[in-house]
Amino acid sequence: MRKTIGVRLTAPLLAATLGPAALLLAPVASAAADPAVAAAPGMAAAPYEYLGWGNPQKPTDVMKATGVKWFTLAFILSDGGCNPKWDGSRPLTGGSDEAAIKSIRAAGGDVVVSVGGWSGNKLGEKCSSASALAGAYQKVIDAYKLKAFDIDIEDTEFGNATVRQRVVDALKIVKTKNPGLVTYITMGTTPTGPDATGKDLIKRGAAAGLANDGWVVMPFDFGGHSGTMGQASVGALEGLKAAVKSAYGYSDDAAYRHIGVSSMNGKTDEAGETVTTADFRTLLGYAQQHHIARFAFWSVNRDRACGSGTDADACSGVSQSPYEFTRIVVQYQG
Repeated sequence: MRKTIGVRLTAPLLAATLGPAALLLAPVASAAADPAVAAAPGMAAAPYEYLGWGNPQKPTDVMKATGVKWFTLAFILSDGGCNPKWDGSRPLTGGSDEAAIKSIRAAGGDVVVSVGGWSGNKLGEKCSSASALAGAYQKVIDAYKLKAFDIDIEDTEFGNATVRQRVVDALKIVKTKNPGLVTYITMGTTPTGPDATGKDLIKRGAAAGLANDGWVVMPFDFGGHSGTMGQASVGALEGLKAAVKSAYGYSDDAAYRHIGVSSMNGKTDEAGETVTTADFRTLLGYAQQHHIARFAFWSVNRDRACGSGTDADACSGVSQSPYEFTRIVVQYQG
């Protein structure tokens, strides 16, 4: 992929979004018939928040200010072996991350937990088999009794065919053991859709019989595009829809319901590339028209204007009111 495919900060490195995902349990089920959709209003709009850096906002404050109910919390990494920890170092339970999840739920919300990201040790590489990787994923699911789970597959984890297959097989095991769990696989993209590696990942999912709820692309860090970033993002989503339709044999409607978008608000990692609120409104219209699985972005941390000396990974780099991007995303309900 590009030099910084969906580059996201996991520790002190460059960050990027996220994620996209879906709200269908059966590959060709309708959204209306899907119990997960009815049971989890707001899940389709779960922006990323990274609690490990950048003076993160209290999730409950964001909820009060915007009406958002769901967050995607990032990132779970390997502790050096086949064991999951926040950023590879903080424990799943008993720490600040679990406390944040409890506070979100106490306020009437819930979380998607994201595994992976751009930097750090990846579980897909450190776990030697699909069953071992599934076991690591299961620890995260069990720790929080999750309803939704995101695999943000990037960098070396994404580029290795053996690891891609391991992730697909592990996720299939997890789906079997956790009926009703909504799963997303999030990856980078070109302006015309997933590249050859991304298409291979989708094909591997279909061949394995993985009923993934949402194949999600991160449409930014393009390294060049035509038109607005909103238009380029729609082009990427149309390419994703075609790849998912082809691999799974879905109808057009079912294919749209199994794709998602995870954009990046404001200035991206690419010099001269900016995603505006107008671009987010373009994506909102697209999501509402096609009932896509997920509309998220990287990140809540950045959903504020930069002040003097403010870390650019903790602000958007554009003129905006607080949570202006989140207020657009939260309008999407699936």
